[in-house]
Amino acid sequence: MTGTPRATPTAPAAHPRPPRLLRGALLYAGALALFACLDATVKHLTQNYPVPAVASARYASQFLLMSALLLPRHGAGLLRTRRPALVTLRSAALVVLTLMMNSALQRLPLAEATAISFAAPLLIVLLAGPILGERLTAARAAGVAAGFVGVLLIAQPGGHLDPLGVTFALLAAAANAGYGLLSRALGSTERPLNMLYSSALVGTVAFSALLPWFWHGPPVTAGQGALLFSLGLTGGAGHLLFTLAYREAPASFLAPLTYLQLVWAALLGAGLFGHVPSPTALGGMLLVSVAGVSVALHDAARARR
Repeated sequence: MTGTPRATPTAPAAHPRPPRLLRGALLYAGALALFACLDATVKHLTQNYPVPAVASARYASQFLLMSALLLPRHGAGLLRTRRPALVTLRSAALVVLTLMMNSALQRLPLAEATAISFAAPLLIVLLAGPILGERLTAARAAGVAAGFVGVLLIAQPGGHLDPLGVTFALLAAAANAGYGLLSRALGSTERPLNMLYSSALVGTVAFSALLPWFWHGPPVTAGQGALLFSLGLTGGAGHLLFTLAYREAPASFLAPLTYLQLVWAALLGAGLFGHVPSPTALGGMLLVSVAGVSVALHDAARARR
C-alpha cells in the first residue's frame, strides 16, 4: 500500500492449471520492489519539483504507454464500464491518494511514509463492516488496534518526524482505504484493465489541469526527464507483475506478502537517502506488518471454512 496506484485483481472462477505459489510469490515480490522504486523516485523528484507536476508526469506517461500498448487491441472498449459513476469516484480517490502520498514522501523518510500509509488495509477492515456488511470479528479488531499502535510508534507524536508529512501519510492511508473499498465493490462487475485505464485517464486530466499553477523549479535535464518518464514505466510494470502474480497464486496466499514492500522501502531509504529508521520506528513497522499479516491470514482461514 503506497501512493502507488494498484488495481485490485479479481480471482478467476477456475484455474486452468494448479496454482504455482513460488512463481506467484516471486512476481508479487517483484511488483512490490517496483512500487518501492516508484516511491523512491517520487521522493527524489519532489525535492526539486512540485508534487502536482511530478504526479502529472507519472499519470501522463502511464496513460501514454497504456494507450500505445492497449488501444490498438481493445479500442474504445477500455472505457466501457457498467458503473461509470463509481469507477470515476474510484479514480478520484486514487488522485487524492497520489497527491497525499507524494506530499508525504516529500517530507518524510521513505520507510516511515510507507509504513504509515500501510494503515490503509487496517482502515478497510474497520470500514468494511458498515459499508460492505463484512463482520468485524474479535481477531480482526485486535489486528486493527495493534496496527494503529504501530502507526503511533512510527509517527511518535512530538518526535522528529514532520507533523504535516505524517498528516499527509495518514490522509493517504484514508484515501487508499476508500480506493480499496471501491475496488472491492467494483471487482464483480468491472474489468481490472478498464479500471486501471480509467485511473490513468482521470489522473492525467486532473493533474495536467494543475500544471499551469504548479510548474516551477529548475529546468528539466535529460536525466530528470528520464526519471519523470520512468514513473509511468515503473508503475505500469509493477501493475503488470502484480496482475500476473494473481494469475499464479490465490489472493489469500499473496496478501500477507504485501508488507514485504516495507523491507524494500527501508533498504532503498538507507541506500539512496542515508536514512535508517530509529529502533522505535522499526518496532512500529514490525507491529504494523504483524497486524496486517495476522488479519490477512485470519480472513484467509475464514474464507476456507
